[in-house]
Amino acid sequence: MRSEASLGLKIAAIGGLLFLHLPILLIFLYAFTTEERTYQFPPPGLTTQWFGVAWNREDIWPPLWLSLKVASIATLLAMILGTLVAAAMSRARFFGREQISLLIILPIALPGIITGMSLRSAFSIMDIPFSMWTIMLGHATFCIVIVYNNAVARFRRLSGGVLEASADLGANAFQTFRHILLPNLGSALLAGGMLAFALSFDEVIVTTFTAGTGTDAKTLPIWMLDELIRGLCGDLLPHSHRLLSDPWRVRDRRRRQIRRSTWTP
Repeated sequence: MRSEASLGLKIAAIGGLLFLHLPILLIFLYAFTTEERTYQFPPPGLTTQWFGVAWNREDIWPPLWLSLKVASIATLLAMILGTLVAAAMSRARFFGREQISLLIILPIALPGIITGMSLRSAFSIMDIPFSMWTIMLGHATFCIVIVYNNAVARFRRLSGGVLEASADLGANAFQTFRHILLPNLGSALLAGGMLAFALSFDEVIVTTFTAGTGTDAKTLPIWMLDELIRGLCGDLLPHSHRLLSDPWRVRDRRRRQIRRSTWTP
């Protein structure tokens, strides 16, 4: 029998949700304000002109494409390496296993400034020029952890007897992966990949330390930060609107695709 939550618990839950999401709602609201630089609340008027201004700005598209490329490559690399590491750590038993697990999740536990400084020092020592690839490698360090956490939890729930039964029935390694592992890991990898992409797309601190100089090494969050430093512009907020809403659109689209693929007449 399910017990009803108390009134105080409901109020606390609603208060927590408002505390988390009210600032985001204000960003959406200010994307339609008629003010150009000094944002007063409530907005004196509402308009959609800033979306047209933002769309026609030519300097926004290179950072946007760079962010998409970096996030896509970092997510792909994280899904491959994170899944392989999770498979090894969940099945193998050896001395120092827990310590190695700690080292794997350390990049996301450390402050971003520590990770960024360490990566910049390492790239400088190895004489690796700063470019899109250094940004991607920097993002992959914490994206791997995201995918690893999701994959290792699913591997631990998966019985080893299922894999042994597949081998006993004559399936090779690829067939076992295709028909046994991938269906069981699919949702975990999808969730880890989406979260890794979202974190990489809006990363600022690590990008600051691993990016080069010039407009060719400026991602969308860095571009937005530069605009904020120079002074708020009205057309900056529509990009914030896009930055906040795109991960949710991707999530909803993937959910619809999963429903279609699993539906049978």
